[in-house]
Amino acid sequence: MVKELLAPAGDIEAGYAALYYGADAVYLGLQKFSARATATNFDERNLNEFIAYAHSLQPRRKVFVAINTLVRESELPELLETLEICRRCQVDAVIVQDLGVAKIVRDLYPELELHASTQMAVHNKEGALVLQRFGFKRVVLARELTRAEIAEIAAVPGLETEAFVHGALCYSYSGLCLFSAMETGRSANRGKCLYPCRSLFEGESGLKHYFSMKDLALEEDVLNMPAYSLKIEGRKKSALYVAAVTDYYRRILDSGKADKRRAQNIRQIFSRPWTKFHFNGKNKDVVDRDFVGHRGLAVGTVLQAGNGRICFVPAYRIARHDGLQIDVTGQEKPFGFSLLKLRVNGKNVFEAAPGEKVEVMLPPQAPDIQKGDKVYLASSSEVKGAYPYSRPKPGEYRLRPAVDVRVRIEPDRVVAEACGVRAELDGVWDKAKEPEKMVVAVQRVFDKTGDEAFVLGALDVQNVGGWFVPVSVLNALRRDLYAGVKPAAVQSRLLKQPEPRKAGVCGRQIVKIFDLAVLDGFDCHDVDEILVAVDEHFEPDKLKGLPKNKVRLALPAVCRNVRAMMPVIESCLAAGYKKWEADNYWAVQVLPRKGIDLSFGGSIYMFNSQAVAAARELGASRVTLAVEDTIDNMRELAEVSSLPVVLPVYEQVPLFISAVCLRDHSCKDCTRERKVMTLKRNGRGYKVLSANCQTMVFDEQPFSLSPETASSIKAEFKLAQTGAV
Repeated sequence: MVKELLAPAGDIEAGYAALYYGADAVYLGLQKFSARATATNFDERNLNEFIAYAHSLQPRRKVFVAINTLVRESELPELLETLEICRRCQVDAVIVQDLGVAKIVRDLYPELELHASTQMAVHNKEGALVLQRFGFKRVVLARELTRAEIAEIAAVPGLETEAFVHGALCYSYSGLCLFSAMETGRSANRGKCLYPCRSLFEGESGLKHYFSMKDLALEEDVLNMPAYSLKIEGRKKSALYVAAVTDYYRRILDSGKADKRRAQNIRQIFSRPWTKFHFNGKNKDVVDRDFVGHRGLAVGTVLQAGNGRICFVPAYRIARHDGLQIDVTGQEKPFGFSLLKLRVNGKNVFEAAPGEKVEVMLPPQAPDIQKGDKVYLASSSEVKGAYPYSRPKPGEYRLRPAVDVRVRIEPDRVVAEACGVRAELDGVWDKAKEPEKMVVAVQRVFDKTGDEAFVLGALDVQNVGGWFVPVSVLNALRRDLYAGVKPAAVQSRLLKQPEPRKAGVCGRQIVKIFDLAVLDGFDCHDVDEILVAVDEHFEPDKLKGLPKNKVRLALPAVCRNVRAMMPVIESCLAAGYKKWEADNYWAVQVLPRKGIDLSFGGSIYMFNSQAVAAARELGASRVTLAVEDTIDNMRELAEVSSLPVVLPVYEQVPLFISAVCLRDHSCKDCTRERKVMTLKRNGRGYKVLSANCQTMVFDEQPFSLSPETASSIKAEFKLAQTGAV
């Protein structure tokens, strides 16, 4: 099957580089609602030019726009403006995380194709089926999946799948990471992540980067990728990086083999150590605990150090002004510097060949470098010039709508009309000798749209009397008309207001538990509902003794083995448990569509009323407000929600939900039983729960709202959670 190579573009230069080196499609972000908010991103002019150019190429290339953040209620008007830009610029698809954004696109902008962002945490076939039913044509899969899991989802008829093949990895499942939001107020789901996962933590193995992931690099394994679209990560990377990575994978796809030299080029442009993650099965070698950031291409090992210089034998050519980095014991980042002085055999040289012993002068601020430290080529002048690309002149390509014009010639005047604009010039005209040529003359004049934001569409010339109008008059008429034409700048697409819900009883209490043992001695009359976490090892018999009318069973946000979960679900349904909670879309697929009461948990994010309306469409009877949301948006959403809302008032929030194991021993020596570990960072403590090849990280200080704040939000239910760790 022919694959799509999909490359990133943080700016227009990276986009042109991607197209030049063989990308079939490019994804990018606009100025708002992009999960890479700190990238340069595109304004409407650049987007227009870039799409016009991409669509002009043979074969035609596609452009996708990432509108992949959660959108607050007050931002919905700005969202419509952004979608209008996408419509005007004829984007090939929009990549969406927010369920409300998806509903708006589906209902108001059906011409825009919907792709489900990896932020929606689609990790099984069941979740993909739910989103397909909602209107998505493509799902971008969780990076954690194996080849077999990807193949199962890719087999869904009529649904395109997209999978990452190269680039940065997150420790948590994308979309399920709340670390930056809860610790700093800067949310990854809002495009503002501060990457606390790359920090140093004190743990069982000492002071390490326990969550700092290596970079994904499938290389030749892309040939075995079942997904249709092969996605390169990197909207914050340079045009040089995008060119090199796109070129590398384009050649693999076309030739069936990897080019070692081009792989080396990528490593020295930007690269952490590479991993294939879990693509070929469970893999523990995915975290770089000792160093963070760009390492470069391993080029040698320090043989001698001292007196402000080091000696080593480079495995590759190096030259003055190249950038070197050295792993220095005790430092969390490699020490980097520009190579300003290079000696071979006691002589100053401009460059050194592989295998020559070189002497390199260190800058004055160099740390204590030791024999045996590894040296990397982190920047090469030679490679910087190895990826030229062509680009069109600014303004050469533009997408311009067609405008229909009507021209009416009368004996004493000539009138032109378009888009509700009218221009008129008076005069006295003679009869035309050849009236049919008058139509040709009018066509030539009005074809001259120049720098206008439109081109001439259909032209209707009415000249019943066969009059002759001078070209100078027609030119003046055209200028007057076109000066006032504004072609469909914004269409009046209005959001359908959700139906208001019936007034509820505020303040009813829910307690969520992970271990039924915490209920020993608990008076169930004190709460309105007991939310019980269920996994594939859950024993329904343990629910006996609890009032069935108060029990709601909560399915997890991540379920990698739905087949193993189904007997538990079916057993609970057969026992008469009709209240359920979904924390991911897969649960909607496996639960009956009728006869149950389904609520949505906090991991299916509700940031706006359109998302609530979409949840209702999927069968939800109530929704949960997001703990990372602002109090103001919670308050507003609780007022306008078309479903009852749950307000978390006390919760052990999972900062990470991850498929990466923190245990030091190998997989074959693991019991997979529950284990709790402790980490510390900057005097703050964290609990790590490891069980069944899944890791969850919690702050020791639970999320908690003050009674005054909680009472100001008119939610029907207040949720308290306990027993996670």
